[in-house]
Amino acid sequence: MVIDFHTHVYPEKIADKAMKALLEAAPQVRAYRRGDLSGLLDSMELSGTDLSVVLPVATRKGQFDSITKYASEINKKYENLVSFGGIHPDDEDKEEKLGYLKKTGFCGIKIHPDYTGTFIDDERYIEIISICARLGLMVVTHSGVDPAFDVVHCPPEKGRKVMDRVAAATGVSEPFMIFAHLGGMLSYEDVMKYLAGSCCYIDISCSFASLSSYCETSDDQVVELIKAHGAHRILFATDSPWNDQKEYIRHFRGIRGLSDREKDMILYENAQHILKSGGAI
Repeated sequence: MVIDFHTHVYPEKIADKAMKALLEAAPQVRAYRRGDLSGLLDSMELSGTDLSVVLPVATRKGQFDSITKYASEINKKYENLVSFGGIHPDDEDKEEKLGYLKKTGFCGIKIHPDYTGTFIDDERYIEIISICARLGLMVVTHSGVDPAFDVVHCPPEKGRKVMDRVAAATGVSEPFMIFAHLGGMLSYEDVMKYLAGSCCYIDISCSFASLSSYCETSDDQVVELIKAHGAHRILFATDSPWNDQKEYIRHFRGIRGLSDREKDMILYENAQHILKSGGAI
């Protein structure tokens, strides 16, 4: 079984425009799919991906309702897709909005500090993450470099400080944050220093130098990070449509240095635990 914990889709009417803008902002990045629902579903069928987690991004204030509506439609219509919600740090009534997501069966939210121009340790993000921790909503955050931006708004060091601060303030001892892209894209040493072994999940999207032109970590480094953090808190993820699910699965299954048990935990067991705990499956 395979669960891809990091994918993106855009509504049909804006998919082409959105993908064009993203590719123009980061010309070194390649798209393997159109970026709409049909593209993801086709990719899943071809690759043998059993379930994909869709992560929307609120890039400006006031998108909460439209994102929630689209995400809810995905969750109701597709048994093999689970969409998270999205919220912008400038949105008002954060407690009410996040409470609504929890009440209506969402498992978590995605935030992207670069796309909002807001550092992860900004008080607005602290508030969002704290509310989510208390409610039992997982927070997936982009971490490290984004090839479309010059400033890193969520470096691993800041991410760790935020996580520790929220845990201390809320008393929540279970992981409530997922740091994407091996804990921090192009930030391997800092991930090893600040996040490895801590109380969080790390996804492995955009983590293999041989698969992504904007990634520098080798297979050996990925394995080193997994061993240091613990396979029980690593999530398989591709960042589709920016990586090919079929090739990503093939590559991960062929990695040396991980046992079959560790690979099963990463490929689906850890994700199942999160999704079942959050009531998403």
